[in-house]
Order: sequence, then C-alpha cells, then structure tokens
Amino acid sequence: MFSILPIIIIIALFLLSAIKVVNEYERAVIFRLGRILKAKGPGLIILIPVVDKMIKVSLRIVTLDVPSQDVITRDNVSVKINAVVYFRVVDPVKAVLEVEDFMFATTQLAQTTLRSVCGSVELDEILTHREKINSQIQGILDEHTDPWGIKVTNVELKHIDLPQDMQRAMARQAEAERERRYKIISAEGEYQAAEKLAQAAEIIAQNPMALQLRYLQTLREMSYDANAKTIIPLPIDLYKDLIPKFTGVEHGVEIKKK
Repeated sequence: MFSILPIIIIIALFLLSAIKVVNEYERAVIFRLGRILKAKGPGLIILIPVVDKMIKVSLRIVTLDVPSQDVITRDNVSVKINAVVYFRVVDPVKAVLEVEDFMFATTQLAQTTLRSVCGSVELDEILTHREKINSQIQGILDEHTDPWGIKVTNVELKHIDLPQDMQRAMARQAEAERERRYKIISAEGEYQAAEKLAQAAEIIAQNPMALQLRYLQTLREMSYDANAKTIIPLPIDLYKDLIPKFTGVEHGVEIKKK
C-alpha cells in the first residue's frame, strides 16, 4: 500500500501539469523543445511536462488608451491629443513569434502615428474632419500591425486640448460668424419686407379705399388694450374741401379776394 502511494502522487502531479484548459476566447501557442507546434484550443489540451511550453493569447478586442501627445499642427498650433484604439489578435502564432510584446508595440506605434498624422494637417481639419483623421490613423496602424497577426478595428480621437489663447480666438471667430449670419438674415428680412410693402403700395394705388379699410383695422387693433393711450390720425382727405376756405390756397394757387 505504501509503495503505491508515491506512484499515485507522481501520476497526479503529472496530470496537473500536463492537463490545461483553454477558454473559448483564448488560444494556446505550444512550443516543444523550443519549436513552435501550433495554436490549440479552446477546450482541454495535454502538454508534456518539461518538454512543452504554453503561451495563452486572448482573441478578444483590446481597448488601448493612447496617452495625450504634444502635437504641432501644420499651421503651427500646439495641441494635446489623445485617442483610443480598438484591436484584436487574429493570428496567435504571429502575435507570439513576430513581436516580443504586441501590446507594448501597438501602444508605441499608435502614439507615433497619432503625432505624425495630426502634425501633417491643420487644426481646423482636425476639429471638423475627425472621421477622416480616424480612418487615416486606423489604416496606417492596420497596415503595420498586420505582420504581427493583429487587426485594428477602430480608432477614435478622444480629446483635443487647445491652448487658452486659441480657445479665446476661436470663441471670437464663432461670435463674429454668428454676427455675420444675423446681419445677413436681418438684411434678407428687410429686403423681403420692402418687396411686400411695394406690392401693397401698388394694390392701394389701384384701389384707394383699401387704405381706409386698413386704417379702420388698425384702430380696432389699438382699441384692444384699454390702458394704452391711442393717437388717432385723421385722414387729410376728409378736410380737403375745407382747406381752400381757411387757407385761401386751392391746388397751390392763392385765391384773390374780390
């Protein structure tokens, strides 16, 4: 009985070191005596102790936060820009063999690419065409990481930190732009109102009674407010027959008394 116990212990230790479980989102890259075999998994795999070595690689999408980078744009504006990169391993064997640490390598490549791309464009393009900048950075990263077995799925500029003087200048520019739009809209409104007034004048000229009707309508609108003081203008046409009698002038010609 005592002679079997050490054998059982050895077998148990062997099984514990030989049997490995790989999750669904992982792959195990196996080296046997220093030579690559293949990526195994998911599920249960058996290794030869001392002879085999296993490196697990996750296939899930990795979210990489790129630290803020000091960038000088093409129009000589100093800004700080950070971004976020989404990538995943599509070939575990290449990710282990082609690069020593694919996470560190991807981080460094993302930082240098961010500075390079943003430094080659003007500030206005970075602020207004983010999708274009994102696509350009993603294309460069995906091209350089493809030999490492990595696929870059998305890149997003997260924050652009502008200097205080540049923020004030942009605020003044935006205020001037809003003032310009206000003046254009106001002038357009005045132009349309003048057109309508000209059309109304033509209609009134053809039918003078329309002016009297408008006058009565205005009086009715003014009478709605009981507390308002109302000034009632009298049409001169009501007194045109009395003017010559009191002034002695008829149609611009003085009437001589006999």
